[in-house]
Amino acid sequence: MSDLNSLLSSLRRPRLLIRAARIGLSDYRRDRDLGRILQEEGQTTAHLALDALITAEAEIESIRKAGDVTYSARRHVEILIALMAELKLLPQAPAQSC
Repeated sequence: MSDLNSLLSSLRRPRLLIRAARIGLSDYRRDRDLGRILQEEGQTTAHLALDALITAEAEIESIRKAGDVTYSARRHVEILIALMAELKLLPQAPAQSC
């Protein structure tokens, strides 16, 4: 879990992409959107969805950085929205006391 949190906190993306994803977060519905974004059918756990979303986001980020004409900002924002929403579904680790 801490590896996932550190990975996500280390992501550096353009501010506009992050702002758009945060705005779209309120409209995200897992049952409607996750299958379409992952292009898969059926239910999946938050952990499996996060793994797939992290992979998809890394791929689209490399396309963006390469300046490839196949880059879709809309798709990138959709993936980021799903990534943020799925992260919220994970159980939070209890705070460790010193």
